[in-house]
Amino acid sequence: MSYQIPSSVPSLEELARRQQNVITASQLRARGVPSRVVSEHCRRGGPWQRLLPRVYLLQTGAPTPEQRMWAALLYAAQNGRETGSREGAVITGAAALALYGFTAVPRLPAVTGVQVLVPRQRRLRDAGDVRIQRTARELEAHEVHGLACAPVARAVADALREWIDGEAAAEAERAEQCAAEASGTGAGQPASQPAGQSVSQSVSPATGPSAGPAVRLEPRALRSVLREAVAGTAADAQPGCTLAELIAELREAHLIEVPRVRAAVDELLAAERESALLSVIELAAAELLPAPLVGPELRMRGGTFVAVPDLYWPQAGVAVEVDSELRCVSEGEQAWVRAGQHRMEYLGVRVVYLDAERLAGEPAAVAEQLRQTFLVGGADLVELLLSEG
Repeated sequence: MSYQIPSSVPSLEELARRQQNVITASQLRARGVPSRVVSEHCRRGGPWQRLLPRVYLLQTGAPTPEQRMWAALLYAAQNGRETGSREGAVITGAAALALYGFTAVPRLPAVTGVQVLVPRQRRLRDAGDVRIQRTARELEAHEVHGLACAPVARAVADALREWIDGEAAAEAERAEQCAAEASGTGAGQPASQPAGQSVSQSVSPATGPSAGPAVRLEPRALRSVLREAVAGTAADAQPGCTLAELIAELREAHLIEVPRVRAAVDELLAAERESALLSVIELAAAELLPAPLVGPELRMRGGTFVAVPDLYWPQAGVAVEVDSELRCVSEGEQAWVRAGQHRMEYLGVRVVYLDAERLAGEPAAVAEQLRQTFLVGGADLVELLLSEG
């Protein structure tokens, strides 16, 4: 095995090239640039400019959208590695989705606020258009155009939370203005403000107009964002995340309880479920098995409800459940589905549990499992009444 001499610390020119001319104060100091020189270069008319606290742009003119992303990331990762990989901070939310190439969100130049995810113990404040978001979970970074971004599922959840909170804040502000107008104090002017005195509008980064929802969270836009997350963007047809990962992040962010989010998720689940069931039926047909019943309601002879399996072969007493855990968003739904599965097994029905990932990756193995299970059939099966769904 050959020995390679470790590469030296990159020069200022090399680091500036990697980070699109955006540099932190600590990186400048590590390369022998004193604070006095930095201050002189950042004066009016100087060749450099200060973008954020301890973050500088080594050029004149307005920063590009990519340079703004670098500045936000470097500001939040002041203790990051010299290479620019930016340990300890990742871009998330709408900015990350724009970097991933989502067509359902505004393009990068139109993103007015940058959400950056950092560990909970970091002491940072919002600065400029950077909004710091803390998490107790271990950070996971995906490199996109050289920038560290949160995984797609996490970025989608953070973007939806940002838009929903922005809409709520805007609605509250409008209600306050209407109340002020009704009380006769003037549009948008607090009741305690003397009449005729101007009010300078001060908005916080989290609730101001520039930080409001980049897109209005209408059902169509919401469905498009979720669909792109699991199906891939136009630029990259590879899925950004699985449906299970997306639902887990939405559940973690308490977004699954929001009616419009739940409706969009249900639509995705229904489409995936239909595709998966069709795959199972095609695999069964290839093994020369009879066509199963789709979604029948099973009851005992006395009328007691048993379950509604995805697929069922009454002649063999075999049921198929596809992604049963995934389609149960709430704990109550999960308990209801599990109870039905347990009742089927108790009454002698042999239940085959499948998921869409295995169906796509191991179709031959799934087909063989279906054939063998059908041949074996149920054990001591109790007679059940069927009502096709």
